[in-house]
Amino acid sequence: MFNLPTPDELKKHRKMLGLTQAELARKAGVSQPLIARIEAGDIDPRLSTISKIVDVLKRKEVIVNLPVKEIMKSPVLFISPESTLKEASKLMEKYGISQLPVVSEGRQLGSISEELVVNEISFTKPEKIAEKKVKDVMKSGFPTVGKDADISMISKLMESSSVVLVMEMGKIIGIITRADLMKLM
Repeated sequence: MFNLPTPDELKKHRKMLGLTQAELARKAGVSQPLIARIEAGDIDPRLSTISKIVDVLKRKEVIVNLPVKEIMKSPVLFISPESTLKEASKLMEKYGISQLPVVSEGRQLGSISEELVVNEISFTKPEKIAEKKVKDVMKSGFPTVGKDADISMISKLMESSSVVLVMEMGKIIGIITRADLMKLM
């Protein structure tokens, strides 16, 4: 026999998955006040309504628990610290990306972005900018996780970084961006 979730169980599960009442309502095709009344136990909803809500929660749970290796991109484009800003700019332009990890001998040393290159242009003579080295302007590297980490861990890291690198035995094996996470929604 199946057990229907209680109003309190629905509320706890929604909060555990990081969904607001409004988000849950939108995804389930119901109103936010209806979600609030169900969670408060004020009404006895139709089975079809509960079914829609539970389906949304189950889908969200699958996404949150999905291992990063399932959505990472590989191989990872990177640039050497000895490369020039011109080379970094051309690589980012060619692949339509806005940032790159800076890697030497398989180890991440930092990161470079379009923003850093553009900022550097305003501080450097035009004739010198093309030959300036990545190592001279790079910032700190991207956070890293193991390939078996789940999406919930990545989403927390992406509050402060738009890129996370995926590692296996000390080697970079994949990359995940905020855009990759957005595609899951």
